[in-house]
Amino acid sequence: MTEPDRLHEIHPIAEDKRRAVLDALAAIEREHDVRVIYACESGSRGWGFSSPDSDYDARFVYVHRQPWYLTVNERTGPGEPQRDVIELPIEADLDVAGWDLRKALRLVSKSNPTLLEWLRSPIVYRRDDALAAGLHGLAERFYSPVAAWHHYLSLARGTFNAHLGGDSIRTKKYLYVLRPVLACQWIEREDVAPPMAFESLLERLLPDGPVREAIEDLLVRKRRSAEVEAGPRVPALSDFLAAELERMQTQPPQLAPGRGRGEELDEFLRAALAQPW
Repeated sequence: MTEPDRLHEIHPIAEDKRRAVLDALAAIEREHDVRVIYACESGSRGWGFSSPDSDYDARFVYVHRQPWYLTVNERTGPGEPQRDVIELPIEADLDVAGWDLRKALRLVSKSNPTLLEWLRSPIVYRRDDALAAGLHGLAERFYSPVAAWHHYLSLARGTFNAHLGGDSIRTKKYLYVLRPVLACQWIEREDVAPPMAFESLLERLLPDGPVREAIEDLLVRKRRSAEVEAGPRVPALSDFLAAELERMQTQPPQLAPGRGRGEELDEFLRAALAQPW
């Protein structure tokens, strides 16, 4: 199987949906007078364990023209904050939403894991080579292992406690705990932020063994069944997750904070606004 075929099998994007996303982005640029500098797929299709009926979650970062950032009275009315988010009404299975570049840079300064995942998505719809690369570089420098680790641990623990206690468990909930647990393991071992693609986490952290086999069986079911599909408790997975969560809560690792400088963000925003359209 070629790499493009493998990518499509794990991260399926129907061609008509790709076209719908690109058309939506073009319409947003016209209606809001903005420029999309990066757009990707988030959610289960980006992670690599979507069901046939999973939504398409397109996410993007955009920039306004310079005057939008330099007004005395904000565009939405005196005393009202300027909107730094653009969201289209969800239609059928298509969900399109994005963040203004200034908002994205503020999130970079906080090492926001959601934005970091967007920038590492295996499915990219649009990409401004210079600005997207610069944003990615900033995100790497501001990446805080300690903040990311606590974020993923909180996700895993919350879902585990809420959904993995019974005899029948929704397939997606197992994956919604496995992914952040493996992300925590990645953070403990690697110097860079964890990848968005679940298969990359598996290849690095669980190359073989009974847990990996149980996960592969789970992925086969998830990719063929509806989002609400449930199955019997899988002891190998439940025991692995319980043990890892216990270990992480009782013996949290010593991790570093981010190392970026705030001035870099201002410089990047000013350079982006100075670019000709």
